[in-house]
Amino acid sequence: MSKRVLIVSPHFPPVNAPDMQRVRVALPYFVAAGWEVTVLTVADPTPTAPVEPELEATVPAAVRVVRARCCSRRWTGRLGVNNVALRSLPFLFLAGCRLLGGRRYDAVYFSTTMFITLPLGRLWKMLTGVPYVIDLQDPWVSDYYERPGAPRPPGGWKYRFARGLGRVLEGWTLRGADGLLAVSAAYLDTVRRRYPALRATPAIELPFGSPDPDLTRLRATLAERPALLPAGGVRLACAGALGPGQLAAVAVLFAALAGARRAGPRVSVHFFGTSYDPQAQPATLALAAQYGLQDCVFEQPGRLRYFDALQVTLEAEANLLLGSTDLAFTPSKLLAVLAAGRPVLALAPAGSAMLARLAALGQSGLAFPDGPPSAACVRAATAWLQDLADGRVAPPAARPEWDAARVAAAQMEILTAAGRT
Repeated sequence: MSKRVLIVSPHFPPVNAPDMQRVRVALPYFVAAGWEVTVLTVADPTPTAPVEPELEATVPAAVRVVRARCCSRRWTGRLGVNNVALRSLPFLFLAGCRLLGGRRYDAVYFSTTMFITLPLGRLWKMLTGVPYVIDLQDPWVSDYYERPGAPRPPGGWKYRFARGLGRVLEGWTLRGADGLLAVSAAYLDTVRRRYPALRATPAIELPFGSPDPDLTRLRATLAERPALLPAGGVRLACAGALGPGQLAAVAVLFAALAGARRAGPRVSVHFFGTSYDPQAQPATLALAAQYGLQDCVFEQPGRLRYFDALQVTLEAEANLLLGSTDLAFTPSKLLAVLAAGRPVLALAPAGSAMLARLAALGQSGLAFPDGPPSAACVRAATAWLQDLADGRVAPPAARPEWDAARVAAAQMEILTAAGRT
């Protein structure tokens, strides 16, 4: 008998959001392995994330997609509520009840950063007995903004409300889960310290895998696509949101770039999609001005389409991976950047989970201490940029253990262990 899984992901094609990419890339492998997959998502009339019809072509026809209703932001926005999960929560609950009550499912799988949906797993388990597995792509409750020297938390009352709600619901939800995945072992360690009973719950660390089918699709059509980077010189690129904790790595990069320019190489840095807020101001240009780099640092805060972001990594002479002062943070795009086959400059604070992940993959990065950019780290980054300009930096070697097929297989393994026998 084939396995049946209900995957809950409020973001799903044609809407593009980072938290649905793990599931989307894995779907062809689930289908090939004989799984029957239903995705419970949202029919959002006013999405905050970009809409990309091209992504729909990557979803196998065998996958059943059920879209719950969702309130429009035209109405909820008046109350300051724009989060898609909050706008659709009762409809998701009812749709899940109908699905789980209408046929046998072996497991429910939550792979999303819309944390408010996760308690539905325990509610459905109480009502139907179907076990559930949670994928912790980010921490649900974090103390990052409460630490000394941390930046001011974003969102004002919304942040405080979400944090308070998380404190109430996190333990109740996770203690009922039949399996946990996390992109970083640090996330698992944190919730196990917080809730010791979770030490008995099956759990695995599973970084985001390489989006191999997407890269294959993109490389086949790259010649037909308009270029996204300007021609000329040595171009470094970074496509993805920049949190406030990553600006320390940007400062090290800019100090090194200022030194490299004095030595001669024509190097430019291109940031794309640095903010989820369409009205956001550039995050890096003021810092670039402090280093006299206005003519070689370029930033487009608005989100790029998914395949455009991948295209940037293929066009650049080198790609950037920037760690955060939130040391548990590991970029979800890490494997995608490595798989692009371009040299990679990785900068992160000492003790960063990102550097540990790179080391486990046989890759190196530059660590820097707290405080202003250290002279030693700046010299090392400057030398790297000079070597890049001289053609002496090799691209990272392929790491097949984290390809899309194996990461999908790991997800199926923990779902099988959690599911009904």
